[in-house]
Amino acid sequence: RQSTNAIQLATYLNRHPFVVRVHYPGLPTHPQHGVAKRQMGGGGRGLYGGVLSFEVETEAQATAVAAALCVVQRATSLGGTESLIEHRASIEPPGRVVSPPGLLRLSVGLEDVGDLIHDFETALRIAEEVTGGFE
Repeated sequence: RQSTNAIQLATYLNRHPFVVRVHYPGLPTHPQHGVAKRQMGGGGRGLYGGVLSFEVETEAQATAVAAALCVVQRATSLGGTESLIEHRASIEPPGRVVSPPGLLRLSVGLEDVGDLIHDFETALRIAEEVTGGFE
């Protein structure tokens, strides 16, 4: 269920205009999708794991998205049965930030995928409103 949720959520995020880029090997647009399909394709079932990342334009937008989520919880440790999100740049040591400022990492859990998509619809809308939209 985790992989199924992840591909559906990655597909949703990939189509959202507020999201700049989605990093998930299960998406045909991923540069290493062919490799992932051979190595992780789950015997044709399309199982590519439950971890993905995505980017919005700015750090302010990323932190607003993470803060507005209700079902998905913020955490610095990814992996569990619940969906967890992390804004990597904000936890990297000062002077050694290497992650893009708008990058969010997500470990997709076992919740109902409709609830997850609704949570992101709401959070992305709120983030757009509070940050003034697109840069």
